[in-house]
Amino acid sequence: MTGVREIARLGAKVLRQKAEAVVDVHDIEIRQIIEAMQNTLATTSGVGLAAPQISESRQIIIIASRPTPRYPSAPFMEPTVMINPDFQVLSEAQEKDWEGCLSIPGIRALVPRYQEIMIRYTDHQGGLVETRISGFVARIFQHEFDHLEGKTYLDRVENNTDIFAESEFVKLINSGL
Repeated sequence: MTGVREIARLGAKVLRQKAEAVVDVHDIEIRQIIEAMQNTLATTSGVGLAAPQISESRQIIIIASRPTPRYPSAPFMEPTVMINPDFQVLSEAQEKDWEGCLSIPGIRALVPRYQEIMIRYTDHQGGLVETRISGFVARIFQHEFDHLEGKTYLDRVENNTDIFAESEFVKLINSGL
């Protein structure tokens, strides 16, 4: 149960369900889910993962911003487990930027997200954390939080013309536009 898990793909019911809150962060099942998430994320070029993406309908996300082939300019941060996360918008300002998803391979889209938010979560040891985040890390958080609400980034796209095949996205980025 704790090894690398298969990523649930768009169309899987678990990706459209509101995830269940975690009652006891020290429960062995929760520990196993977190370990499986960490192991699975480590095998990808993703920068975040939500428990529903490994077919576990629990309110757990991991944010692991780091430069990867998918996000070459991403800032580095240690992988952070967030249990029962929530957030508050600090500024109504939004920015459209590119997102992809391990559950939706081969597609990228321009998605509007809040630029600055205050997040609250329980860490993997049971401590309560509240911190302000912005930019790319705030984008990752909102993307993963959506998974806990039964949404994907495609639900946030303002216009279908903002959705690109990965191959066309690469051409666009390489052209400098």
